[in-house]
Amino acid sequence: MTTTQTTRPMSSTRRGLGLLLASTGVAITGQGMLLAAAPLLAASLTRDPLAVSAVTAATYAAWIFIGLPAGALVDRWPRRPVLVITDLIRAIVLAFLSLLIATGHASIVILVVAVFLIGVGNCFFDPAAQAAIPVVVGRDKTALAYANGKMWALDTFGRSLAGPPLGAAAFGLAAALPFGLDAGAFLVSALLLLGLPPLDRPGTSDGKHPPILPAIRDGLVYLFTHAELRALTFGMASYNLTYNIAFATLVLFAQDELGLGDVGFGLLIAVMAVGGMVGGWVAPRVSTRAPARAVYAAALAAQGIAWAAVVYGDNVWLTAAALTLVGLASTTVSVVGGAARQMLTPDELLGRITSATRLLGIGAAAMGALIGGTIASTWGIRAPFVGAAGLLAVFSLLFLVSLRVRIPRTQR
Repeated sequence: MTTTQTTRPMSSTRRGLGLLLASTGVAITGQGMLLAAAPLLAASLTRDPLAVSAVTAATYAAWIFIGLPAGALVDRWPRRPVLVITDLIRAIVLAFLSLLIATGHASIVILVVAVFLIGVGNCFFDPAAQAAIPVVVGRDKTALAYANGKMWALDTFGRSLAGPPLGAAAFGLAAALPFGLDAGAFLVSALLLLGLPPLDRPGTSDGKHPPILPAIRDGLVYLFTHAELRALTFGMASYNLTYNIAFATLVLFAQDELGLGDVGFGLLIAVMAVGGMVGGWVAPRVSTRAPARAVYAAALAAQGIAWAAVVYGDNVWLTAAALTLVGLASTTVSVVGGAARQMLTPDELLGRITSATRLLGIGAAAMGALIGGTIASTWGIRAPFVGAAGLLAVFSLLFLVSLRVRIPRTQR
């Protein structure tokens, strides 16, 4: 396999990154609106808990069924058309859903299908966007960390801080409104992405691509035989697993143990998002000063300390401070891990590696939520925090030990 890197003028790099960031800010804020509006619409259409939960599950189902093939296809198609066409398709789906809602023809089945299709779009867009970053800014570690830091800060702001309140407020005005606004956001994102410089079709040594299933296998083999990428994947999965063990029942802890209402819990989540935005500013500086595995060790330890503070501090203000730390650590590992994967992965494999790591991360998150709920049901509402803190201490120690293991120079 070969990796070609085109050198672009600085002005072109800045313009390309600016367009990527602008597109991300608009589209992610729209998706944040959808995160709030879709459950609200589901609850207005049915009171069946299973049907309502199916709306959230539909996005994860898209990654489970489509994620790996989508990554393989992204690795053989030009990235800019993938980004633009995916945005346009998602805009059409949401515009059609908005029309059905406005005319009274929406149903829970239609909503689930629409959310699934948006999830399918994410399966193509996210790997293509991650693969586009090193093409636009180059493979310099500092440049990649800077670009990823900005990207994740915008993601946190739009998905967790700005989007959900806007989506809920728009839904209160008219049920169709947030979906129409999200369609407009994807349309604006597509128009911005049209201004990107050409992103070359990923190359291979012989100019040919294997069939889809062998291509998926090649990506998985590369991921799990590359020592550093394997460590980064384990770090992301362990972080997501433990985070969701604790977070799955955080709302019950906040209500029953801290005495917070819906608004209070929403403010806790907002505080965590603020920590995430700070992490987007801090992470590029951390990335240039420490290896990725050291950052994972520190972030896992920080998350463990935070959850221990939540359960043993038993105080609203200490909980808010702890969740700020969780948000900061989460964005930091996302930025550092993403930049490291982009540096270590050949261009022709970036789509597959991104999809595989995203799928494993989602799987770990879902498993963590299930484990957290089971622990809480069996041993009480405080037990998931204790269990998560203990696991995080073990994972952090493993990463500290791994720093003593020499990685082959070709895999650094």
